[in-house]
Amino acid sequence: MKKTIGRRGAIALFAAAGVVLSGCAGAPTVGGTSPSAAAPAEKVLEIGIAQIVDHPSLNSLREGFKEGMAQAGYADGIQVRYESRNAAGDMSTLTSIAASFEAKDLVVAIATPTAQTMAQSITDKPIFFAGVTDPVGAKLVESLEAPGGNVTGTSDYPPVADQLALIRDIAPDAKTIGLLYSSAETNSHIHAELVNQVAPTLGFEVKEATVANSSEVAQAAESLRDVDVFFVGTDNTIVSAIESVVQVAETAKIPLIVSDPDSVPRGAAAAYAVDYRAQGVQTGRMAADMLKSGRTPASVPVERVKDMKLSVNPAAAQRMGITIPEMVLKRADHTID
Repeated sequence: MKKTIGRRGAIALFAAAGVVLSGCAGAPTVGGTSPSAAAPAEKVLEIGIAQIVDHPSLNSLREGFKEGMAQAGYADGIQVRYESRNAAGDMSTLTSIAASFEAKDLVVAIATPTAQTMAQSITDKPIFFAGVTDPVGAKLVESLEAPGGNVTGTSDYPPVADQLALIRDIAPDAKTIGLLYSSAETNSHIHAELVNQVAPTLGFEVKEATVANSSEVAQAAESLRDVDVFFVGTDNTIVSAIESVVQVAETAKIPLIVSDPDSVPRGAAAAYAVDYRAQGVQTGRMAADMLKSGRTPASVPVERVKDMKLSVNPAAAQRMGITIPEMVLKRADHTID
């Protein structure tokens, strides 16, 4: 459709063109007229995604975040551009990543150590965390309802009572739980405290072995060969080397139950845990909603993930000397064939 310009509009347009031409002698013309100015492009948001180590659940959080943002209209490469960095378990590398993300429009911090490091370095940009067990205990937010700073996100607070009840269902005669966790992760200490609180109510004694890094995981598992069941909570260091625990569990005929669904295809017997892909999507949609509304993280409540799933690996359980009961198999959301 042609748009007609009135006499006054034509005069104004001619005058404006004259100003441009007088300021740019010799400016090129097309068909006797000056080229029109291009409309300003919409700003592409720069988002940095950091994670402490590489393992399937953390990767699911990362990809889920992108999916949630895309669902809300923020397409990768169009409205947003992502830079994903992995510290490979090294805290100094994580600090360097935080420094490199200071100019980003928004930062995504996956897991508690990552969120703590990002929050210490970046105080003037929104930070959304995912996979954090206790954001208040980790001193990331003032409260779940009113975070109060530039940090908010989603929590994977563990259903410990249900996880230990699953152990009782799978190994009804078990008396001792061998708890493996990292001494360097705040989230792991919180999970360990909860396990120690709940275990006696179900008749369990807890024996612990801690590690400082993933190279110590196999040795820690070997030190607990006298337990009836291994349990690994929301611990990034142990999960990144879960195959080391699986090997000991199979050799010693000790079932391994975990709080990470993606460790079940890797050889654990069972997990009752958060759906981490869904949590990533939830976090992405939270971030998108905040960006659209113009709010700040200070007023965006932390959300807990309520959807849990039961994953079982009958063949792995057999290699660990047990058979998963039919009642457990029937209620499983995911069974590894």
